[in-house]
Amino acid sequence: MDACAGLENEDYGLQAAAFASPPKWHLAHTTWFFETFILRPLSPGYRVFHPAFEVLFNSYYNGVGEQHPRSQRGLLSRPTLDEVLAYREHVDSALRPLLDDPAADPAIAARCRLGIEHERQHQELFYTDIKYSLAANPLAPALAEAPAVEAAATIAPAPAWLTFEGGLVETGHDGDGFAFDNELPRHRSWLEPFRLATRPVTNGEYQAFVDDGGYQRPELWLADGWELVQREHWHAPLYWRGGEEFTLYGQRERDSAAPVIHVSGYEADAYARWAGARLPTETEWEAGAAALAPGPVGVEAGRLHPHPAVPGPAQFYGACWQWTASAYGPYPGFKAGAGAIGEYNGKFMCNQWVLRGGACVTPAGQLRHSYRNFFYPADRWQFSGIRLAADHG
Repeated sequence: MDACAGLENEDYGLQAAAFASPPKWHLAHTTWFFETFILRPLSPGYRVFHPAFEVLFNSYYNGVGEQHPRSQRGLLSRPTLDEVLAYREHVDSALRPLLDDPAADPAIAARCRLGIEHERQHQELFYTDIKYSLAANPLAPALAEAPAVEAAATIAPAPAWLTFEGGLVETGHDGDGFAFDNELPRHRSWLEPFRLATRPVTNGEYQAFVDDGGYQRPELWLADGWELVQREHWHAPLYWRGGEEFTLYGQRERDSAAPVIHVSGYEADAYARWAGARLPTETEWEAGAAALAPGPVGVEAGRLHPHPAVPGPAQFYGACWQWTASAYGPYPGFKAGAGAIGEYNGKFMCNQWVLRGGACVTPAGQLRHSYRNFFYPADRWQFSGIRLAADHG
């Protein structure tokens, strides 16, 4: 609930687009996950809080049953916020004795960990969704007050490259700690020599692309991306407004040294082509980032907007998600889990692109080199940016 501290009561039901769920729905859905996958099947005698919630707060689990239309989540003025908070307390109270019981089914602890990681993902989605909904308000309201460090812009380090020899590499989760199923199994891949930029592309660098007519040059764009630019009249990243940009701190002067964010995969690909480079594959990104520790980054660092990079290999983690050129698909040997809970990741392995690295609003516990985020290449309401790659030759 700490993330909700900046909300007014009227904000809890905001939904400016079908893909941006209201804060109240996030609170209820993450509770629904524990009730549906732990308490109902594994806690004999558990009393559901409200039978209608099974449909209202089911996101996409067809194996569970019907779902309330995603585009209409913002119309759910009832249950009230107080009822949703009571729902959370009801489920928490039922979970505590199960977790304290040493003889409990081992599946309870495993599913509870998945539920916690699932809630962490929704904590991040809360920030991306409320930012989109607040941006639709002409008053440009802020969710939070900017820390003092956010007020001072710095000069970005000069562009530079990290060189990697390639060869036979192992990627995927290495078995230490939690991982989602789509991070497994660990497997080998062959990489030709490659280079990765030491830092993400900045606002200033992306402005040069805009100024050079990047959005009017079809030779830079994939066909689907060019059609989208023409249809939606894109001419800049999502929240750019003149020399300013909308942030979770409200409307602010755009920092030319900070990473550009809220660009689609198509925009990232077009910029890379304009810059004489390309996007990395997800295997290149992971192989390059594996030796770099995330550091004190993520939403726990207290920033809701990325700051400029420091010299050296920078912001592989915790500034912005970085688009890759890789389609989101299963690793060799991947098998989705049985039952409805197996729908968590596997069924989305189609038509999406992989992003790596985590953003400033990503929980720090999920900043690891094997984490695979995925969105459609047209999406840009996420904190998504660009790290360039190139062949080494």
